[in-house]
Amino acid sequence: MGKLRSFYVELLDPQQVYFAGQTINGRLVVELDAEMKMREIRLKFKGLAYVHWTEQHSTGSGKNRRTTTRHYSATENYFDQTVPVYGRGLGMGDDNRLPPGQHVYPFTFTLPPNLPSSFEGGTGYVRYTIKGTIDKPWKFDHNTKRPFTVIALLDLNTQPNAACGTQNQQNKFLCCLCCKSGPITGTLSLNRCGYVPGEAIHFNAEIQNMTSRVCGCHVKLTMTTIFHATTKSKSTTTEVARVVHQDVQPGETETWTGDRLMIPPLPPSFLVGCRIIDINYYLELIVDPSGPAIDLHVPLLIIIGTIPLRSVVQQYQTQFGMTSQPSALPPPGPAPSAPSAPPMAAAMPDMSNLPPPSYSECVFGKTNIREEDDSEHTRGEMDYAPAYTYYDWSKQSQFQ
Repeated sequence: MGKLRSFYVELLDPQQVYFAGQTINGRLVVELDAEMKMREIRLKFKGLAYVHWTEQHSTGSGKNRRTTTRHYSATENYFDQTVPVYGRGLGMGDDNRLPPGQHVYPFTFTLPPNLPSSFEGGTGYVRYTIKGTIDKPWKFDHNTKRPFTVIALLDLNTQPNAACGTQNQQNKFLCCLCCKSGPITGTLSLNRCGYVPGEAIHFNAEIQNMTSRVCGCHVKLTMTTIFHATTKSKSTTTEVARVVHQDVQPGETETWTGDRLMIPPLPPSFLVGCRIIDINYYLELIVDPSGPAIDLHVPLLIIIGTIPLRSVVQQYQTQFGMTSQPSALPPPGPAPSAPSAPPMAAAMPDMSNLPPPSYSECVFGKTNIREEDDSEHTRGEMDYAPAYTYYDWSKQSQFQ
């Protein structure tokens, strides 16, 4: 089993969700079964964005054809701070012996301002971690890592188009041999463009099928991510959710109302504060003609924020018979002898009845966050998913 029984970073905030400028409180715990020689024990606080992908490029032809792999990458550092908690870094020299038992090293770390939201996207990420290291002479170091989530506030009330309605209409003709059929026309409309996770998107769609084919149709929410390397950019699109409608028969027009699409926990639009990763969301009507044909796409750009529109909050307050009362949100800054509370109230001074959001794991699930400087023996949480704001407004109790 060795001398090291356990080695972990513990955060006092059980949600492990923070905002730029907040102070993180935690402790590094070392449990030994026997005395251990070491130089020091240290913590490393790290925040960065990173993108990387490879592409195959071929040159020449025939026997002279060569294929090479090109790497595209970029890095954006937000903070990288090392803090010693025992040994050499505290002036104790290089020859230190930690006795058996449990040793606890409390720490605080204040996040810098203007950080982007945490994001895990395969090709790139925005990631925040705390890493503990036991530096041992002439032997492999012991490491443990704890990721945590940072959320950048995106107030929909500051976005010019968030409260505005939007509509798009597209059409296409189907060609079969020498004949061109009548058009397929799709229209998609919304009464606003701004939403927060937990809300439902109520949409209106109309599909006019003037062809001789049956057309399937659905509406889907997608996330488009653009990764910017130093010399090239790459775009990926991920489907978040979809709602399927009945087929539209030849010569018929179908009006689609009444359905809704729920927004799961997602990172906010734009990934404000990060210059190498962009995020946009689209609600899209897809009309799929039977047989060989290209689908008709009718997209609408929407904004997913962390602070809802005032008009939407007022609608829910009216629905649940709310009257003016003190804010349900905790005050900004740390409470005495407790983890610091998210400063969302400071961003919404006149939304007194806004229910506090919960924080839920990203809908895309966990990803492995092992990095180049991590070995297979690095302890801690290596499978991780950021947590994002989520307003479950289906529960009236949140407004009481």
